[in-house]
Amino acid sequence: MAQKGAQLDRESFSCSICLDLLKDPVTIPCGHSYCRNCIKGFWDGEDQKGIHSCPQCRKTFTPRPVLEKNTMLAALVEQLKKTGLQAAPADHCYAGPEDVACDVCSGRKLKAIKSCLACLASYCEKHLQPHYDSPPFRKHKLVEPSKNLQENICSLHDEVMKMFCRSDQKSICYLCSVDEHKGHDTVSAAAERTERQRELEGSRQQIQQRVQDREKDVKLLQQEVEAINQSADKTVEHSEKIFSELIRLLQKRSSEVKQQIRSQQETEVSRVKELQEKLEQEITELQRKDAELQQLSHTEDHTQFLQNCPSVSALRESTPSSSIKIRPLRHFEAVTAAVSELREKLQDLLREEWTNISLRVSEVDVLLPQPEPESRADYLKYSCEIKLDPNTAHRKLFLSEGNRKVSYMNQTQSYSAHPDRFTDWPQVLSRESLTGRCYWEVERRGRGVVVAVAYKNISRAGSGNECGFGYNDKSWALYCGPNSYSFIYNSIKTSISVPEPSRFGVYLDHRAGILSFYRVSGTMTLLHRVQTTFTQPLYAGIRPYYYGSSAELCEVE
Repeated sequence: MAQKGAQLDRESFSCSICLDLLKDPVTIPCGHSYCRNCIKGFWDGEDQKGIHSCPQCRKTFTPRPVLEKNTMLAALVEQLKKTGLQAAPADHCYAGPEDVACDVCSGRKLKAIKSCLACLASYCEKHLQPHYDSPPFRKHKLVEPSKNLQENICSLHDEVMKMFCRSDQKSICYLCSVDEHKGHDTVSAAAERTERQRELEGSRQQIQQRVQDREKDVKLLQQEVEAINQSADKTVEHSEKIFSELIRLLQKRSSEVKQQIRSQQETEVSRVKELQEKLEQEITELQRKDAELQQLSHTEDHTQFLQNCPSVSALRESTPSSSIKIRPLRHFEAVTAAVSELREKLQDLLREEWTNISLRVSEVDVLLPQPEPESRADYLKYSCEIKLDPNTAHRKLFLSEGNRKVSYMNQTQSYSAHPDRFTDWPQVLSRESLTGRCYWEVERRGRGVVVAVAYKNISRAGSGNECGFGYNDKSWALYCGPNSYSFIYNSIKTSISVPEPSRFGVYLDHRAGILSFYRVSGTMTLLHRVQTTFTQPLYAGIRPYYYGSSAELCEVE
């Protein structure tokens, strides 16, 4: 009760702002007292309002009161400090639900600062003092406060477990070592701790070494990031410069063509107008002569008529109309056709070179190849949208479904001539080139289909092996017949035994040189896997090899 009263008195002489004993106490006009610095800081925050208030009763003052020291209150606080009131514990010194409480304190318990393994008790600072002052207690082992001291007591013999059984890997008391654990490999807990401590230090050294190694790796990777960023920035800058030069070159050529057309336009228009003016003059002269002849024809005097008639008949030679030839080819339609042809050639060149640029970009890989996906969901992360290129399709292949489906027809399709078209093998390649990691699926319908990948420079004209998927070193093919399956590369066939699939998955890791074919149903079954080195971008290929057979590049999700 005395402690509670002292605590109440302490609160009576505490500042309501800092909640500590008053320091340099001052009393404001409403009668409440505060530390000088506390109320000064509080009022400094209210200066901009022009009105100052009491933090407790909220009474306001205008102007700001002058603070005067309360000498009587200051003396009382100093006296209370000397009587030991200051030593009364604050709330934060008492044990909360998460703290270890002192086992000796009565009433509201203070926080323990140490636990004793000999006494199996925890002590606050005051009750721990005998362990420092009394010789019998000095030999006790003090540790950080613990709530689990009772776990050190043997549940069978109610003794402190100071032994360790290596046979059973558990702590035991001395009675256990001569009873239940008799004949086992037992040592003192201290000895086992020493051994385990040695192993722990070894583990720590290994961990610290690995930390150092990883820190070096992190530093190396950071340097690599900086190098990648610098290289990328430099390449972007250089690429933008080159493309800007190309744009300027095209603009210059465009301006030159425009200027040349305008110059030729001016020349041709001048020539036509010159001839036009000449003809108009001739028309005027002829009309004048016609008028004279008309007037002469009405002359009644025969002598006058005969005298004037010869001079009128002497007409100047005229330019026959049939000599004026209009030649449409001299107009500018041919120029338009030539510019359009240039555009198509540039588009083809850019498409081909863009594939090469894209491949070079995808080859930038400073880390080791990542492991292959394991599930279909993992593969679908690399799914790519692929469409077939009509310019490569054999004339008996019909493309549909937005150029995703190909069917082998008995009728010849009306495709225009193109150097990329397969002339004899009923095959078709994708429009998109494949680099990096790609995954796509093909749905088969009919008796037989070939699913393949090939380089762009595979031969197109003729019926030789240099054109057929799988029969050369520029293509890899999975043959799916009515009753047999095989993988073919460079005319070497590898038979595959698998239940007949209707959907195939193809996975390509261009940089790692991995090409895998899968049977896709509820799960994915590997049909064949290739490990090689790809030197060019690849293109997806399909060949239905029976009339009526078809295959479709699936839209996967």
